[in-house]
Amino acid sequence: MVNEELIKKIIQKKEFSELPLRDVEKIFEKFNKSSYLDEEKIKLTRDLLRKVYSVYTSRKLFSFKNKDEEWFLKKHLSTKERFPYYLEIYSRILKNTSRKLTILDLGSGVNGFSYLFFKKIGKDVKYIGIEAIKQIVEVQNNYFKNKKYNAQVIHKSLFDLNKIQDILKIENPPRIVLLFKVLDSLEMVERDYSKRLLNKISEFSELIVVSFATKSLISKKPFKIKRYWFYDFLKDKFKILDEFEKGNEKYLILSKK
Repeated sequence: MVNEELIKKIIQKKEFSELPLRDVEKIFEKFNKSSYLDEEKIKLTRDLLRKVYSVYTSRKLFSFKNKDEEWFLKKHLSTKERFPYYLEIYSRILKNTSRKLTILDLGSGVNGFSYLFFKKIGKDVKYIGIEAIKQIVEVQNNYFKNKKYNAQVIHKSLFDLNKIQDILKIENPPRIVLLFKVLDSLEMVERDYSKRLLNKISEFSELIVVSFATKSLISKKPFKIKRYWFYDFLKDKFKILDEFEKGNEKYLILSKK
């Protein structure tokens, strides 16, 4: 059972204060055991929150609201690696889709700033991002408003499956879901949650694009993870339409069987 007093202490730190409460509670439950002192529960929860939500993020992102999209994409560690390849990635992902489409970007980070690349490949995109870090949400929505883009980022937990599905339900197809470098983080919080999420969103999406980091952000050493669990899961319910690597990221384009 969640201890409200300890949760309040955890989110007293500014970096955690505006995360969805559901995410904080879910991670807290991993350490809410009699074998830990209250101080240990707080520290361990904060450590994992930091690992899951802050690993890619520079605090400088929150200080500037009038920089251009390239500046933001290059300040965020994950999109910085992806930046030279955006045109190739989006061209390959969306090559067989109609000109007008909906993209739901789960755990979007600052990926919304890549909206201009959709325009460059001739796609008329309605973009919806889902992001847990409120400051990132606000910075991007300010950018979209100024650019008059058909785009928004919603401050919501990825552990709220029903609400995510509700968002997809009301959008016009084709609906493409992006999960760039997200599944490993979700698995750190709840084992096999990725399977539940993929099953749920596949009911109302025509394509799902998953990516995984192939090298460490800092050391650039290749990861040796094979992810057999993931490929075994895909066999029964999904088709792998395409699989490729760009930069330090591996992409899989999926559709429901």
